[in-house]
Amino acid sequence: MENISVSEVAAGQIKKAAIESQVDMLPLRLAATKNADGSLHYGMGFDDVGNSKGEDASFESHGVTIVVAKTSLPLLQGTVIDYVELEPKQFHFVFFNPNDPNYKPPAEESAE
Repeated sequence: MENISVSEVAAGQIKKAAIESQVDMLPLRLAATKNADGSLHYGMGFDDVGNSKGEDASFESHGVTIVVAKTSLPLLQGTVIDYVELEPKQFHFVFFNPNDPNYKPPAEESAE
């Protein structure tokens, strides 16, 4: 089973949001569902312990505990979540997911 992970930058933002929301002891729950056109819809939020199920998969990445329901796991395996600036001063979480038909791997920057 491939890991699901967050970048170091995303982990920092997740931890900051958890502290601000006073939920810093809760895991981050990720979910994905397939849309009618085959694309994926993502969800993420802090999971209160009452929602965790024994059949959830759990991952640890940069100090963030990630939980995923068995139904979402095949759609999310190998996903990396990053926190990037898409437009000046507009930061967003992005899902780099090889299972998403719209996924395009990030271009490698040439070292010139």
